[in-house]
Amino acid sequence: MLAAMPPSPTPRPDRAGPPVRDRGDACPGALRLHSAADGQLARVRLPAGDLTVRQASALGAAAERLGDGHLSLTSRGNVELRGLPDDCGHRLADLLADAGLLPSVRHERIRNVLASPLAGLDRHTPSDVRLWARSLDALLCASEPATALSGRFLFVLDDGRGDVAGLGGDVSLLAESGRRAPEHTSYPPGSASGYGALLRVGDDRAALRIAADDVPRAALTAAECFLAAAAERGDGAWRVRELPAARPLTAREVGDALRAVGIAAEYTDAVGPHPAAPYADATEPGPVEGSDGRRALVVLAPLGRLSVAQWRLLTGIAADDGSGALRLTPWRGIVVPGLSAAAADRRLRDLATAGLITDPASPWRRVTACTGLPGCAKSRTDVRGDAATALAGGGSVPADGSVPADGSVPADGSGMPVGLPVHWSGCERRCGHPHGAWVDVLASPDGYRTTAVLPKSPAPPPVSRETTEPALVSRETPTASYSAPPSTPPPTTPRPQ
Repeated sequence: MLAAMPPSPTPRPDRAGPPVRDRGDACPGALRLHSAADGQLARVRLPAGDLTVRQASALGAAAERLGDGHLSLTSRGNVELRGLPDDCGHRLADLLADAGLLPSVRHERIRNVLASPLAGLDRHTPSDVRLWARSLDALLCASEPATALSGRFLFVLDDGRGDVAGLGGDVSLLAESGRRAPEHTSYPPGSASGYGALLRVGDDRAALRIAADDVPRAALTAAECFLAAAAERGDGAWRVRELPAARPLTAREVGDALRAVGIAAEYTDAVGPHPAAPYADATEPGPVEGSDGRRALVVLAPLGRLSVAQWRLLTGIAADDGSGALRLTPWRGIVVPGLSAAAADRRLRDLATAGLITDPASPWRRVTACTGLPGCAKSRTDVRGDAATALAGGGSVPADGSVPADGSVPADGSGMPVGLPVHWSGCERRCGHPHGAWVDVLASPDGYRTTAVLPKSPAPPPVSRETTEPALVSRETPTASYSAPPSTPPPTTPRPQ
């Protein structure tokens, strides 16, 4: 169990001016495929990471019949299919549409909704954010103005534990149930608390208190307010943080827009801490006990990739022993809800045997990687293969994010939190890297370079939790068997996957 930790909003990137857009938003989707070195790539949006067994089966069939036999999980809880042939577009679209995965062709790339994966599954959180996510998705798909959103624009719905609030949302909502309900409160599965949410836009320190029934509509209105601001400022922004620093979108501006359409919004710039309820940790593999005695299984995909066989095992467990559903997490994991205690223990062993990460102590737990060679022509090397070698003990890069005994990251060993997530990248784009503090393992022409990335004083969230913030450090050193290239600027804006 994990006491709720504070969200770490992504710091606003330093920019001399507005972004330069020399082309349209090329973010891939299920219908707009991306041409990669290993074939066409499709990214299937799954709002809140929700999948029925039927939908999961359709994705597995698409990977097997049309793709390379694998499914890639992204840092936004979506699925990518790789190795697709050039002429597969209509077949893929038909397969996904038949499974209910394409409710609106015009909106399929903007259905970017993250929600706390364990909401309603552990003892102390209701299903508020999961219900809001479904309503928001329906509103998005019915909105004509929303079609102008970029495929990178992100909605985040946090249930109060702080697990997704720091993942860089453009419009973020934090459920008030965790703040107002006593920590011993227990919610039946699927129930709502009746409490509302705090709405934030980008990195604004302020928030707007929204009633429960208004949350989905308020989120959509905030997004439409951003579109109006981007058009008025004329800078081509695709995300809230890309608006001119001198003219950002603020909570007060959004509050005025909400009240204009009849949504009550109470402005607040100082919100106290949540109670320290014993929330379960959705990043930690293993069983999670619910208020009804049922269990949810949390497992992680090694380096975010699953074979069709592994995917079918998960789907079969959900169908035969679970609630008939799966939830994907932004940590490239899968949640299977609704198992009995006996079935959970047995099925967790099955999943471990199949090669999924089920042990919280596994060094694979905190390691992610971009696609690398041969799938991405921009990559300098096969980063997945190199990461796997390091994890197996064949490399000196700190694969699990711990500080090596020789203190090589950083050189003096100071200011470096233990257990940071580690992301391997084949080029400076660093696709899919974590938010907050992390270890950057970057392939360069001269070998790998490791850097501790600790953000500069991010804007505090509207809900503060009591924990020590990491020090302001971003240091780079060579590891024992890699030579360090000339300094490369640390990452700024992440490339969503």
